[in-house]
Amino acid sequence: MLKNFFPLFMLLIVLMGCEKPVSDDEQPGAEANLIVEVYQMRLTPFPVFTRTVAENACTRLNYAVYNTSGTRVKQLNQTSAEADFGKASFQLEEGTYQLVVVAHSSNGNPTMTDPTKVQFTNAQGFSDTFLYTQQITVGEAPQTLSVITNRIVALCRVALTGSYPEGVTKLQFQYKGGSGAFNANTGLGCVNSTQKMEFDVTSGQKQFDLYTFLHSKEGTIHLTVSALDASGVEVLQREFDVPMQQNYITWLSGDLFNGSKVPGTSVGIDINTEWDGELHLTF
Repeated sequence: MLKNFFPLFMLLIVLMGCEKPVSDDEQPGAEANLIVEVYQMRLTPFPVFTRTVAENACTRLNYAVYNTSGTRVKQLNQTSAEADFGKASFQLEEGTYQLVVVAHSSNGNPTMTDPTKVQFTNAQGFSDTFLYTQQITVGEAPQTLSVITNRIVALCRVALTGSYPEGVTKLQFQYKGGSGAFNANTGLGCVNSTQKMEFDVTSGQKQFDLYTFLHSKEGTIHLTVSALDASGVEVLQREFDVPMQQNYITWLSGDLFNGSKVPGTSVGIDINTEWDGELHLTF
């Protein structure tokens, strides 16, 4: 019996040595013919992409590949907790495709079924968002793309002075005129959204960031600010029309609970290194 066992054992060892491991073709190094590396965000070049750089700019990266008819053929989502954050690999058939890379810090991944409507929701929240898109041709030889993502949002930064009345626990910001979705071909908003953000202010928070995708390079949002008590009852409501520009910060500052119901119109432009500029409004 032992004489029969030994040849069988040796045959099993040989077969195991010849077996090829099964791997996911969308993981780095798995016979990929397209590798995408994100190495630049905002307007500051990063010759060597590092995890620290990536995590400072965003917490999520979404890669999608579409065929010439706009049908999504591949998608890969990454979070900053993953070891390969900033690098994606794809195995694609030879042909022409559209590559879309979205960098952001929302609480979930956008819907990317259609490149002309990449959409975030109120539940996910809206954050600083960067985009890269390019038509690519895949051939026999593998290729590596080092991509640059550019900011496509406008930011309204609300900075409150004064103190909160007793009992106010939340601030709710609801705004129209922008979009919660964008067209990856243009980087501009593509739907008429009612965006909503809510913040707990029991810690004394006084600054709030509201992001949107404008329908053109410049636009105006209609902002409604509601102060709520612990039961969700509205204590106060104020409304503002806020001018916005893509890649600009509009500062809206003042004492929410005192003063005129109509915001002032003191306006100034100040260029900084991370955004194209800032627009300051007081109320």
